[in-house]
Amino acid sequence: MDGYSKFVSVLVDHGIDRPLDYAVPERYAGQIKRGMQVEVPLKGAIRRGYILAIKETSDISKILPIQTLLSEEELLTEELFELGLWMSKYYNAPLRQILKSLLPASIRHNVAHKEQFFVSRAISKENMREECARLREKHPAQAKVLDTLLMAHQGLLLTELLEKAEVSKSPVEVLEKQGLLHIKKVRIDRSPLIGEEYLKTAPKILNDEQAEAYAKITRSLSEKKFETHLIHGVTGSGKTEVYLQAIDFALGRGLSTIMLVPEISLTGQTIERFRARFDDQIAILHHRLSQGERFDEWHRIRRGEAKIVVGARSALFCPVHNLGLIIVDEEHDGAYKQSEEPCYHARDVAVMRGKLHQAVVILGTATPSLESYYNAQIGKYQLTTLSSRATEAQLPKVHVVDMKKEYEKALGFTCFSELLIEKMKGCLARGEQTILFLNRRGYHTSLQCKACGHIFTCPSCDVTLTFHRGENILACHLCDHRVNPPPRSCPQCKQGEALKYKGLGTEQVERAVHALFPEARTLRIDADTTRHKGSHERLFRTFQTQKADVLIGTQMIAKGLHFPAVTLVAVLNGDGGLHIPDFRSSERVFQLITQVAGRSGRGELAGEVIVQTQMPDNATITQAAAQAFESFFQSEIETRKIFGFPPFSHLVKLTFCGVKLEETSQAASRFRLSLSQVLGNKAQVHPVVPSGHPKIKDFFRFQCLIRGQSVYVINQAIQQALSQNPLPNKLRFHIDVDPLSTFF
Repeated sequence: MDGYSKFVSVLVDHGIDRPLDYAVPERYAGQIKRGMQVEVPLKGAIRRGYILAIKETSDISKILPIQTLLSEEELLTEELFELGLWMSKYYNAPLRQILKSLLPASIRHNVAHKEQFFVSRAISKENMREECARLREKHPAQAKVLDTLLMAHQGLLLTELLEKAEVSKSPVEVLEKQGLLHIKKVRIDRSPLIGEEYLKTAPKILNDEQAEAYAKITRSLSEKKFETHLIHGVTGSGKTEVYLQAIDFALGRGLSTIMLVPEISLTGQTIERFRARFDDQIAILHHRLSQGERFDEWHRIRRGEAKIVVGARSALFCPVHNLGLIIVDEEHDGAYKQSEEPCYHARDVAVMRGKLHQAVVILGTATPSLESYYNAQIGKYQLTTLSSRATEAQLPKVHVVDMKKEYEKALGFTCFSELLIEKMKGCLARGEQTILFLNRRGYHTSLQCKACGHIFTCPSCDVTLTFHRGENILACHLCDHRVNPPPRSCPQCKQGEALKYKGLGTEQVERAVHALFPEARTLRIDADTTRHKGSHERLFRTFQTQKADVLIGTQMIAKGLHFPAVTLVAVLNGDGGLHIPDFRSSERVFQLITQVAGRSGRGELAGEVIVQTQMPDNATITQAAAQAFESFFQSEIETRKIFGFPPFSHLVKLTFCGVKLEETSQAASRFRLSLSQVLGNKAQVHPVVPSGHPKIKDFFRFQCLIRGQSVYVINQAIQQALSQNPLPNKLRFHIDVDPLSTFF
């Protein structure tokens, strides 16, 4: 074949899902490895792709050669390749799409290392002083440069030198030509940790329960045995200290660790604690980093300079050396599930990556997902329970307040119960902190005309518009459509006085706190106040250093955070999530209330929690208030078993999106019929129904649930049905394996 001795199978990262064969020019024959990035010709254009396999022969007669070898080393290790192949099969997604999850965009697009010029002495300090004296009168700018360098220990970056010496680049270049200075290019590290201050800490003495968890984990690490450990520890039980000591044990055996946290809001506190224990051995990966920062951190990990990686779900795919330990903190959290295709769940993929590396996996939480706890019950995971707080602190006292009675007393709606106002007053008087939780941002959640009943909704989405008082706008939280300023009259009946705002959001809560307690210093943390880079860390640090008395927020403040001065936590609408018609609704509400309650009383002072609800006798509310996870699990698992929901089956959710309502509905129904025929009695195909959000960004949305014992059987049937009855090209088709919600 035109004299080529080697061939490669390449997966192009644009447009084509199947691998293509290319020849290897002789200049690359000794360099190519599986996982390298290459440029190849395709349909008259040059495309980037990845080498999937190296072959001795190819069936293609007129084969084209690869154009360029873009990477010096393989970007994907063997284990990551195997993980990608499993994800492609399990989550029913093209491998091309999976690779985009495995590799950050900065690596795929070859963002360059940052380089700057570094200036240093080419002669001794004594000689430089003499040169300084000689130049001072005739060439003062050159003398300034030498004076500045004499003050530096080894040298300075050119930009820093010019700024300090207050000169242009010209005198520096002259001094280099005279042989007095060296100028060379150096690589600049864009690590987000540079310049961050931290105090070194020592390991703490573990209590009996912590020691038991640690012993189980270190036994698995010593045996180099893949095992998944579920640590079910109440809030404040010291799970993080177990993680830290397990990581230290792994480091002692030359093993690296990946530590996943669900929210960027948790990353700051986690990094602080990890740096205090492990100095500069950690790397950070999350979506708020710049492309350059991600590029540098990824390469630090690949070079083996960072042994501990901390980050959100995408950090799971970093090219860490000698992986021995994977920790998934707050394993129950929905943030580990990716909403766009491929819809992978980082917790489940973490377990698979642990298996491929023969690494130990730790899942930690105060409120385990029902699937994980069930896996522990049947012996698939090793369970350790931490039933008490690690310090002398006790679990907070919980009060459940019936808001229907409060509305009667207030003769209408009120944000705060009498008990909450009384407790907040006491906290402020004692200089203690309060957290108020409400999972709705904005000021009001809707605007309605009382005269004709018209509700202001988004023209592109089937949702009500939320009023944001600070910006004086009505906004859609799905597509960001904005009405500025809000209308003063109804577009239907033209009346102005009948317009009525309804619903409670975090912005209104903050205003109500100021009205009740003018002296209170408040902070609000939600999607509106954390848009900018570093805003999470800045706001949390402000609250942690007690520069604010009351923290108001959405689910960003609900988990994992440690504020010792917080003695009061209030859940303002405890039953909000119970009204969603989804089989996980009760589980989510239980987790949320338990996690929020866990922010109270974590220091020396006793804590209290107030759960405001219109359903005070609801079992989920009372069990969450009592922190009775075992009781909740037993009742919930029985219900799941009766109806055959996970963990007793697998669900796959198919979503169909189109610009025309009838066409989309009919196409979805035709596909559902075809799929039912292919599957037969191997799985149950539920009817096609409108999605929880039936319209988003002018696309009508329908969904269909499939329930069965084998994901692979369902996935094969979907592909077969697609090949037999292809969907219209203009229809968007979305596959979600193991969805977290059957409603949205």
